[in-house]
Amino acid sequence: MFNIVLISPEHPGNVGNIGRTCVLTESRLHLIRPFKFDFSDRFLKRAGIDYWEHVDLVIHDSLEEFMDYVKDKRYFLIETGTQKKYSDVNFEDGDFLIFGREKEGIPDDLLNENKEKIITIPMTKKIDRSLNLANSVSIVLYEALRQDGFKF
Repeated sequence: MFNIVLISPEHPGNVGNIGRTCVLTESRLHLIRPFKFDFSDRFLKRAGIDYWEHVDLVIHDSLEEFMDYVKDKRYFLIETGTQKKYSDVNFEDGDFLIFGREKEGIPDDLLNENKEKIITIPMTKKIDRSLNLANSVSIVLYEALRQDGFKF
């Protein structure tokens, strides 16, 4: 089982879509507080709340709590601007794939402390934007699942 981690997600639609992806791939979803929405949000419901009872969900009260939780586990920080591509990683069952906030990304101090664990999804710089969070999760998760033989 792979672990998808969202640091302080802002958009309920992304969380709903990612939750549905986790259900359909038997992945665990970790959400790190604070959130900018609540679980009754209509966009979360529209994006996947009808599947929400099936989401293997762990909520962490803070980034510090989560980092203590994964201190002895394998994890990767998915962020723009690094040379190490997600497709260059040999993923293992149980890995944690950590994604930052939609606007701010992963906090700089966490990136600076874990430079060897940062991976990126290559993309053009034609616009000053990145891929949607739910799309990014799907890209990296499906590569990890492919490497693991789609054992779900």
